[in-house]
Amino acid sequence: MAALDRKFVSLILLILTSLVAAAEEAGLGLDAGDRDALLRFRSQLNDPRLSLASWNGSNCTTWAGIFCENRTGRVVRIVLGDSGLSGAALPLLCNLSLLETLVLSGNDFSGPIPRCFGRLEALRTLDLSRNKLQGSLPPEMAGLWQLEVLVLSGNPGVGGFFPEWIGTFSYRLNRLDLGSTSLQGEIPEGLFHLSSLNYLDLSGNGLVGELKDFEQPLVLLNLAQNQLSGTLPCFAASTGSLSVLNLASNALVGGIPTCISSLRALSELNLSSNGLQYRISPRLIFSEKLLVLDLSSNELSGPIPGSLVEEPERAELLLLNLSSNQLSGEIPAEMTELRSVQGLFLSQNQLTGEIPVAIGNLTYLQSLDLSYNLLSGPIPVSLAGCFQLWQLKLDHNNLSGALHPELDALDSLRILDLAGNRISGEIPLPLAGCKSLEVVDLSSNELGGELSGAILKWQNLRFLSLARNHLLGDLPNWMFSFQYLRSLNLSGNHFSGYIPDGDFNVSDEFNGNSNEPYDGFSMVLVPVSVNFAGSRQLEFNYKLHSQVGIDLSNNALRGEIPEGLIGLKGLEYLNLSYNDLAGRIPGNLEKMGKLKRLDLSHNSLSGEVPASISGLRELEALNLSYNCLSGPVPTREGLQRFPGAFAGNPALCMEFSGKGCDTEASLPAGKAIGASGGGDDGWMSVGAFWISAVASFYASVVALLCSPMSREYIFQAFKPEF
Repeated sequence: MAALDRKFVSLILLILTSLVAAAEEAGLGLDAGDRDALLRFRSQLNDPRLSLASWNGSNCTTWAGIFCENRTGRVVRIVLGDSGLSGAALPLLCNLSLLETLVLSGNDFSGPIPRCFGRLEALRTLDLSRNKLQGSLPPEMAGLWQLEVLVLSGNPGVGGFFPEWIGTFSYRLNRLDLGSTSLQGEIPEGLFHLSSLNYLDLSGNGLVGELKDFEQPLVLLNLAQNQLSGTLPCFAASTGSLSVLNLASNALVGGIPTCISSLRALSELNLSSNGLQYRISPRLIFSEKLLVLDLSSNELSGPIPGSLVEEPERAELLLLNLSSNQLSGEIPAEMTELRSVQGLFLSQNQLTGEIPVAIGNLTYLQSLDLSYNLLSGPIPVSLAGCFQLWQLKLDHNNLSGALHPELDALDSLRILDLAGNRISGEIPLPLAGCKSLEVVDLSSNELGGELSGAILKWQNLRFLSLARNHLLGDLPNWMFSFQYLRSLNLSGNHFSGYIPDGDFNVSDEFNGNSNEPYDGFSMVLVPVSVNFAGSRQLEFNYKLHSQVGIDLSNNALRGEIPEGLIGLKGLEYLNLSYNDLAGRIPGNLEKMGKLKRLDLSHNSLSGEVPASISGLRELEALNLSYNCLSGPVPTREGLQRFPGAFAGNPALCMEFSGKGCDTEASLPAGKAIGASGGGDDGWMSVGAFWISAVASFYASVVALLCSPMSREYIFQAFKPEF
C-alpha cells in the first residue's frame, strides 16, 4: 500500500512538472485590459524603426520592452528607451494601474506630461528624459508617493516655476534629475532636507537664490548652469559620500573654503565659471580619489599651490583645469608628479618662468594648454616624453629658441599652436615625424628659411598658419596638395616667385566638396571638449571654427594670378594683397559662389574689372585698390556698396545704369569726389582749374604707378613691419 502511495505521488509530481513546463513553453499570458491599452498606445505612435513590431499575441515575454507580473499577467515594467518612437500618446498608458517602471528616454514623445500619471500610484521609476515634452510639472504627480526615481532631463520645453511639492511628495525619492529643462525660481526647501535623496541634478535651468547646504548625504549634486548665488557651503553631511559636485556656471562668490577638501569620496569637482576669488589655500588638498578638478574661469589669484592632491605620485587625477584666472608665479614642480593626468589646462593666467623640464614625466598627458601666459625660455625637449600628446598649445607667451628634433616623436599630436612667441629656426624638419597633425599655427614667431617638403607628411592637415615670420624662397608646387586643407595663411613673410599653378583640385574644402557647415566665426578657434563619463579615460575632441580660405598677402609674389586659384568654388576668403602680382584678374570669378571676402589690393594688376565679379552674391568685403585697373566699374550689380574698393586706380571710372562711364565719377588716388551745388562763375572757374590740374597730375603718374619696380619702391614704406 505504501508503495502504491509513493507511485501515486510520483505521478502527481510528474503531471505538475509537465503542466509547468507547458505553461513556460506557452509563455506568460498578457492581461487583456493591459494588452488593449498597449495596442491603443502603439496605434497613436510613429515607429519608423518597427521597435514595437513584436507586439502581437498574448505572450508577454515576446513583447519588446514589456515585462509582466508572473501570476496576474499585469504589466509592471515598460522599458523602451532610444527606440525612435514619437507622438503624443503618453496619456494612453494611464490605464496600466500596476505599472512600477516606465522608461521612455531618448525618444521624441511630445505634448505635456499627462496629469493622469498621478493615478499610477505603484510607480517607482519614471524616466521621460531626452524627449520633446512641454509644459509644467502637473501637481497630480504629487500623488506618486512610492516614486524612487524621477528623470525628466533633456526636455527644454518642460518649465515653469519649481513646485514646492517636489521636495516632499515621496519620502522614498533617491534620484531626481530635472537637468536641461526650463525650471525657474528657487530650489524647493524640502530638497535640502529629504533624507532619501542622494542623486540630484538640476543643471541647465534658470534657478536663482542663495545656495544652501544639504542636510542629507548626497552622492551626486549637479547644479551647474543656473544663477545661484552666495558662497560655497561645506556639504558636511556628505563628507564620506559625495562623489560628484558640479556647481559650474553660476554666480558664486568668495573664496574656496578648505572644508571642501574634506569630501573624501570626491571624484569630480567643477566650480568653473563663477566669481570665486582670492588665493587657493595651500591647505586645500584633495583625496587621491579625485579624478577631475576644474576651477577655470574665476577670479582666483596668487600662486598655484605645490600640492592639490595627497601623494601626487599615487593620485588618480585625470583632468586639472585652472585656466582663465589671475594666477601668478611659476608652474610648481610638484605638478609634474601627477603621473596620471591626461589634461592639463593653465591658459590665460599670469604665469611666469620656464616650462618645467620634468613635464616629460607626464606620460599619460594628452592635452597641454599653457597659452596666454608670460612663460619664457625654450620649449623643453623632455616634452617628447609625453608621447600620447594630442594637443599642445603654448601660444602667446614669450618662449624662444629653436624647436628640438626630438619633438618629432609626438606622432599622436593633432593640434600644435605655438603662435605669438619668439620661436626661431627652420620648419618643419623638427616636426616631420608628427604625421597626425591637423591644426598647425606657428604664426607671429621668428622662423626663417624655406619651406621643406617634409610638410607633405602632414597628410591630415586642415589648418596651417605660418603668417608673420621670416620665411623666404619660392612657394613650392605642393603647397595646395592637402586633401583636407581648410585654411592656409602664409601672409607677412618674404616669399617670392610665382604662385604655383597646380594641385588646386586636391582640397575638398577649397573645391566646395565638403558638407561641413561654417558657423559664423571669421577667426580661428579650436575649442577642445573633454568628456568624462566616470571612467578612467578622458575623451578629447575639437571643432575647427574657421572660414575656408587662402591668405598670401604681404609677400613679394609676382606674376599672374593662376586661373585655378580663382576658380576654387569652396573659398570663403582670398587675400593676395601687398604683393607684386601683375596681369589681368581672371574672369572666372563667378565660380566662387561662396566667396565672402576678396582682397587683391596693392599689386600691379591691370585691365578691366571682370564683369563676373558682379555675380558674387555672398561677397561682404571687396578691395581692389591701388592697382593699375582701367575702364568702367559697373555699379548696376551693387558694387557701389564697397566704398574705397577701387581707390588708387586712376584709369577706372564709375558706370551708372543707362549713362555709360561717367568721368566726373572717376576714382583717383583713393579719394571720393562728391557732388557740390551752388557757387558763382568765379568759384566754378577756380574749381575747374584745380580739377584740371589734379587730373593732369594723375595722368602723368599713371605709368609710374603701374611700373612694378617703382610701385615696390613707393609702397614699401606702407607695408606693415614683420
